Amino acid sequence: MKPRVKDIARIMEQHFPPELAENWDNVGLQTGSLERSARRVMVCLDLTEPILTKAESDHVNLIITHHPLFFRAIKGINLDKPFGRMIEKLLKNDITVYSAHTNLDAGTRGLNQLLAETLGLADIKPLERMKTERYLKLVVFVPAACTEAVRQAINEAGAGFIGNYSDCSFRTRGTGTFKPQPGTNPFIGTTGQLEEVDEYRLETIVPEKKVDAVISNMKKAHPYEEVAYDLYPLANEGPGYSLGRQGRLESTVTVEEFALQVKDRLQLDSVRVAGDLKRSIREVAVVSGAGAEFINKVKAQGIDLLVTGDLKYHEARDAELLGLAVIDAGHQGTEEIMVPYIKTLLENECRNNGYEVIIEGIKSDLCIKTLSRK
Repeated sequence: MKPRVKDIARIMEQHFPPELAENWDNVGLQTGSLERSARRVMVCLDLTEPILTKAESDHVNLIITHHPLFFRAIKGINLDKPFGRMIEKLLKNDITVYSAHTNLDAGTRGLNQLLAETLGLADIKPLERMKTERYLKLVVFVPAACTEAVRQAINEAGAGFIGNYSDCSFRTRGTGTFKPQPGTNPFIGTTGQLEEVDEYRLETIVPEKKVDAVISNMKKAHPYEEVAYDLYPLANEGPGYSLGRQGRLESTVTVEEFALQVKDRLQLDSVRVAGDLKRSIREVAVVSGAGAEFINKVKAQGIDLLVTGDLKYHEARDAELLGLAVIDAGHQGTEEIMVPYIKTLLENECRNNGYEVIIEGIKSDLCIKTLSRK
C-alpha cells in the first residue's frame, strides 16, 4: 500500500498528539499537502540547505523535522533570500514538510523520555505535570455474538489503553430488553413485540480526545439501529505530560563522572558543566533543547543535577547559587537522538500498516563547534 502524507502524520500524532505542543509552538504541516504521496520520507532535526539538497537528489516526498520551518508569523517570502529559496525548492519539488516539536518533547514516549533512558536513568517520571489527559468510561450493551467485533472496533480507534497495556476491557453477561416501534428495522426481534436478548455489558476507558472516533467505530461495528451506550466522566488522573523528565542513577557518581557519561552516551565531542565537579549526585532531571528556565523547579524538587542545552552565563550563576549542577550538552546534542528514534518508529509502524515506504534519517551538520588549542 502506498501511503500519503496524512497517513504518516496520523502515525506521528498517535504517538505525539499536537495538543501536547506549547501554545507558542507551530507543529504539524509546514508546507505542502497531506494528500500527497509519501513513498520516501526523510527525518531530521532541522531543515538546512544541505539536507534539502539531499532530499531533492533522493526524490524525497516528505521531510519530518523537529524544529518547525515556520516559528513565527512571516510577512513575506523573498525568493532572493536563502530562506525564500528553500521554500521555493520545496514547492517546486513537491516536498511536504511536517514538524513535531514540543509535542515530541512532551510525549509519553517522546524525546525527553528517550533522553532520560539514553543517559541510564531509572524510575523515570515527568518533571512536572504540565498537562494531564482526561479519560471517560464507555459502557456499551452488545448481543453476545457480536461482542468481540465491537470490542476490537473500539480498541482500534484508541480505547482500552491503561499505561503500557492495550485492549483493556471488562464484560458482564445479562439480559437486554426492548420493544421495536413502528418504522424500525430491528436486527433482532419483531416490531411491537417485547424482546429479551442475551447481551454483554462491555466497558472500557477512552481518552477524551478520542471519544468521537471510538463512538464512530463502535456504531459501525454494532448491529443495532439504536446503540445503547453510556459515557461517564472519570476522576482518574491520566498520564502526565511534561517537557522534561526526572529519574535516578543506579548508583551515586560525581558530577564529573556523569558529565563524561553524558558526553559518551550522546556521542559528543564535549559538554559544558556548571557546578562542583567532585560533588556526588544521583537524582537527575533532563530537559532537551533549551531548558535553563527549569532550574528553579528542578532544585525545588530536590534534584541534584540538570542535563539540558543552551545554558547562559547568568543562568549558570543562578544554578551555582542554588547548589544545582548543570550539564550543558548542547541544544543539538540533546535533541539529535530523535532522528534514529523517529526513523525506527516510523519503519515499524509503516510495516505494521502495510505501507510501502523508504525512510531515511539524516543528522544535521554540527551548528556550533568547539575548538581548543592542543
